[in-house]
Amino acid sequence: MPEKPIPPISLPKTPAATPVDAQLNSSIDALLAARLADPFSLLGPHPVKDGWAVRFFIPWADQANLAFHNSAKVTDAVKLRPEGFFEATWPSSQTTAPEPGSYKIQGRTHEGVPFEVYDPYSFPYQLSDFDLHLMAEGRHYDTYEKLGAHIKTVNGIVGTNFAVWAPSARRVSIVGDFNAWDGRIHPMRPRGSSGIWELFLPNVNEGAIYKYEITGPNENLLPLKSDPYAFRSELRPNTGSVVANLETYTWNDSNWLAAREKKNWLDSPVSVYEVHLGSWRRVPEDKNRWLTYHELADQLIPYVKEMGYTHIELLPVMEHPFDGSWGYQTLGYFVATSRYGTPAQFMEFVDRAHQAGIGVILDWTPAHFPRDAHGLAHFDGTHLYEHADPRLGAHPDWGTLVYNYGRNEVQNYLISNALFWLDKYHIDGLRVDAVASMLYLDYSRKPGEWIPNRYGGRENLHAIDFFKRMNEVAHARFPGVLTIAEESTAWPSVSRPTYLGGLGFSLKWNMGWMNDTLKYFSSNPIYRKYEHNKITFSLIYAFTENFMLPFSHDEVVHGKNSLLHKMPGDMWQQFANLRILLAYQHAHPGKKLLFMGQDFAQRNEWSEERSLDWHLLQYESHKGVQRLVSDLNHLHASEPALHQVDFEWTGFEWIDCNDGDNSVISFIRRARNREDFLVVILNATPVVRGNYRVGVPEPGFYKEILNTDSTNYGGSGVGNLGGLDSEPTQSQERPHTLLLTLPPLSALILKLQR
Repeated sequence: MPEKPIPPISLPKTPAATPVDAQLNSSIDALLAARLADPFSLLGPHPVKDGWAVRFFIPWADQANLAFHNSAKVTDAVKLRPEGFFEATWPSSQTTAPEPGSYKIQGRTHEGVPFEVYDPYSFPYQLSDFDLHLMAEGRHYDTYEKLGAHIKTVNGIVGTNFAVWAPSARRVSIVGDFNAWDGRIHPMRPRGSSGIWELFLPNVNEGAIYKYEITGPNENLLPLKSDPYAFRSELRPNTGSVVANLETYTWNDSNWLAAREKKNWLDSPVSVYEVHLGSWRRVPEDKNRWLTYHELADQLIPYVKEMGYTHIELLPVMEHPFDGSWGYQTLGYFVATSRYGTPAQFMEFVDRAHQAGIGVILDWTPAHFPRDAHGLAHFDGTHLYEHADPRLGAHPDWGTLVYNYGRNEVQNYLISNALFWLDKYHIDGLRVDAVASMLYLDYSRKPGEWIPNRYGGRENLHAIDFFKRMNEVAHARFPGVLTIAEESTAWPSVSRPTYLGGLGFSLKWNMGWMNDTLKYFSSNPIYRKYEHNKITFSLIYAFTENFMLPFSHDEVVHGKNSLLHKMPGDMWQQFANLRILLAYQHAHPGKKLLFMGQDFAQRNEWSEERSLDWHLLQYESHKGVQRLVSDLNHLHASEPALHQVDFEWTGFEWIDCNDGDNSVISFIRRARNREDFLVVILNATPVVRGNYRVGVPEPGFYKEILNTDSTNYGGSGVGNLGGLDSEPTQSQERPHTLLLTLPPLSALILKLQR
């Protein structure tokens, strides 16, 4: 019912305490000692002889009474304990409890300041038994709508419903800036055997800071815990959760979402710009601060659009305590990090990207979580989210904890989280980090440091089941989104449908291609003929998965050098090698990903502590690489032969893969329409090769549509004067020949002009 104003009243002195029975005394003792497991058995309205009693605990109250909305009646409260425990009784023939929100507790503090509050223990629970049943089954994929802190209106009263899973806890309380962080004031209601605790707090609204105070199974008081389902957090180093309403932002991307539902990304151009938001660009004039989500929308999105990328992939924006983890040690899985702004501001960023025709992919980390005391570790005093046995529950490489994927509620938590970002933030895809570490029980472990599965094998059967369920549900609920696996082994069928025995991902990072390619191009051109198989081997397995070709952040940190300085030779050769490397990536079958800064030949290794070196663009060599990447992206999007058949042999033909002595390879890329094709030639030595014969399937004029040695890109300008006619001479088992000049350290792409 709507709230009615209560007229001001004069408060009489609180009556003297009356004798209390032993059972009530015991419950009050437990409350005051923060040991009361079922607060509704004591607090709120209760029938007593010939009437009703309302009991409440407000330690800052000197005196108090009850004021009812539907009458002028005021009922004085008796202070039963000096700590602030009160009881108000009144005679009544009414057999049902007072309506929630039908009365307020009024009073004065010890300093004489008046206050009035609703009684949270007069309100019913908000989660249904069916919700609890589905959560226990691990099939409640909308859990983010139920657990956590949700602003609701109950009987006309606005407040926040809090709910948390802590099955082994003896007591759970909400503490925050609204109750002086006192765990005795708002203990939560246990929901039977479900392990869920919940409480509706009237008048607690958006912006309130809170945590959970939990008493563990051994009556041990745990460190205050952040909310696993919180939608917002304080800026580190503070770790409080913040009540947030995610339903206030007005989206303007309906056209994008409608088109995405019908989109088949596998035969569409996908060129991804990988970004760490905190170091893409900073504001040196303002203490080198980060850009906000709003500023990133103003600056990053136009840059990505101009460069021709189709997607932005963000290193994890989920809340994390340590900047140096880059987001990969996530604690606030449902929180867009407060480093750059509010949830609504991040929504605006995604919305504006969509309006510009750019998709947004998030890195997601269900492989592990950090041990920080305020996080998921030992959450209810037991190993709740993680395995108890360190041979299953701890990552030896990262010092983090591993999720117990065999627990229904934990699977539910992670799947719900994946769906949350696709739902509430309209995210277009999730790139799942460290998949191999989840699939293998012996990942990075020595003999004796891991436990085999029930069949004696090293496969993590629960993680496999998790991936299949997550992908099935995500693709069913949000057609057109991408799920991308960073899987570094030869695990079969990662990107095949689950009904064919696959894990169900859309794409898989091709780590083998990346490692072989970088090894080839980092070798001295004199010796590349001995590494020739590194550049051709990927085509043996290129169509066993739906591959994405990544040059990611992992390749330009921790002493690995930037892409530019991985290249051998003098400065001219380094730039030329980088240009041919980037062209080879775009010409090779597979979707593309490039980390920020490498698109203009960043010299320094990447660091999360500083901005990219944008000042390098004053130099023509760096500007030339940037022009090349832009042209490659636009060519990738405009030429069906470069994106339409990435995952079948019909889209690729070798012309010559055996000219290792000259370090030259040549091949054809075809579109669905086989008459639409491109000829690609790579010369990986700093030698100009004149009259180099390349066989082609049809006669005619072949236009040179890309030459990485163009002066526009910082090259020497050697080429074929824009194109040339074929000759009716057979070569490489093809009826026609191009007699080409191959520029030094270059890639050429030619197209038949019909």
